[in-house]
Amino acid sequence: MTSQTTIDTTGSGGRVPASPSGAAPGKGLRGHPWLTLITVAVGVMMVALDGTIVAIANPAIGKDLGASWSDLQWITNAYFLALAVSLITAGKLGDRFGHRQTFLIGVAGFAASSAAIGLSKGITAVIVFRVFQGLFGALLMPAALGLLRATFPAEKLNMAIGIWGMVIGASTAGGPILGGVLVEHVNWQSVFFINVPVGILAVILGVWILLDHRAENAPRSFDILGIVLLSAAMFCLVWALIKAPEWGWGDLKTWAFIVASVVGFGLFAVWETKVKEPLIPLGLFRSVPLSAGVVLMVLMAIAFMGGLFFVTFYLQNVHGMSPIDAGLHLLPLTGMMIVGSPLAGVMITKFGPRIPLAGGMAFTAIAMYGMSTLDAHTGSGVMSVWFALLGLGLAPVMVGATEVIVGNAPMELSGVAGGLQQAAMQIGGSLGTAVLGAVMASKVDSELAGNWADAGLPPLTPAQSEQAALAVQQGSAPVPEGTPEQIAAKITEVAHTTFIDGMSLASLTAAGVAAVAVFVAFLTKRGENAQAGAGAAHI
Repeated sequence: MTSQTTIDTTGSGGRVPASPSGAAPGKGLRGHPWLTLITVAVGVMMVALDGTIVAIANPAIGKDLGASWSDLQWITNAYFLALAVSLITAGKLGDRFGHRQTFLIGVAGFAASSAAIGLSKGITAVIVFRVFQGLFGALLMPAALGLLRATFPAEKLNMAIGIWGMVIGASTAGGPILGGVLVEHVNWQSVFFINVPVGILAVILGVWILLDHRAENAPRSFDILGIVLLSAAMFCLVWALIKAPEWGWGDLKTWAFIVASVVGFGLFAVWETKVKEPLIPLGLFRSVPLSAGVVLMVLMAIAFMGGLFFVTFYLQNVHGMSPIDAGLHLLPLTGMMIVGSPLAGVMITKFGPRIPLAGGMAFTAIAMYGMSTLDAHTGSGVMSVWFALLGLGLAPVMVGATEVIVGNAPMELSGVAGGLQQAAMQIGGSLGTAVLGAVMASKVDSELAGNWADAGLPPLTPAQSEQAALAVQQGSAPVPEGTPEQIAAKITEVAHTTFIDGMSLASLTAAGVAAVAVFVAFLTKRGENAQAGAGAAHI
């Protein structure tokens, strides 16, 4: 078989071909594939966990620091913006300086930023350090994939990515449960302080275990203008998606940022054809499987993150569950991702990615259709079936699309490929939340007045109607204080009925997106460069 030759810059020197057995040469345990996987999983767990755990802490942060609703939104948006804008550039830094170094810096910086947030006495400091969390998280995530790609031989890479995906899925879904326990029994600061011992452990393991594989023809210069153009285009796109629910999709400001993003991407594409060492060689996208993998990751994130966004409101506001109970009800989803991700790695290794990816998106489409049938009286058993099916569908897509993207890129661009994978997921999640949120808002606006009148409730003024619609979009009942119990019950029924109609339409839309992704999956294939990238040595 063929094997990628890299350069070890951690001390032993020389060229390091990955061995067929999967055990990388080196002194002691340094560079051992499975220990490398454990090390990067510990670091990645922090970033994935922080994506969802903080939402549970927001009410406590707001109360303790006197933060406004806008401030609390910025706690999430600042992190997401910094992460999404920086991922591809951070991947390039790993390709240039080595993924071991960028991983260690990312882990240490993420843990230090988390500690700074826990020690913050004002909301401004919290938001600023959330930006730093996003920047350091962006260094960490592509580096983790780059290390796995360089350390594992081709026949074991899918299994490694499967376990990597399992860690991300479990951490993402487990965030609300852990966050609820910490906020309820300790304080909101503990949500951030928990990253400190995890980060210290990841740094110790990283210094001890990680081997810095670097491709012989790794980039030697920086495409500064390319970084500026891509970052500006990504910022404008993500900013438009974040602000669209507030501004409205028809607002001039929303479209100004979207147009600026398109122009930025266009200028970036033109510049990349002229520079000697581009940030993203556009020739990457001549690979149909790689391009299909990126599109598939976006579509998967739209269906998953966008659809799941409303489920949390459904569980807490319609069924009246606590955040911890809501998290526990999502355990079937988490459990199937934990079980399904390694199994998906085995299936993809044996059969190739097309059938598992297409099957995964088909399961996702069916699960989202099933979630469109949920109502205010649906029992936990029925919910669990659809949540479990969703986890079973997502597992092969998380694993397979990642392998398709990273495996079809040359070794010297593995960091950029990892950044592309993560950026596609982040943008897809933002698109899903924004677009499906618009679907929900449209349905609520069109039905709330009629449902309100049909229930015989007193008519609302335009201002009251607008406030009621905003509450209903989150599954809350806009019951004024002092309202008689009988009227309050009618308002609650109308609010929940209207919300469920909106969630049903949003879930059907997500199902349609997942169905389209089934056909995209058939354009993928096993990574052409999984065994031999540029500079490969034949042994």
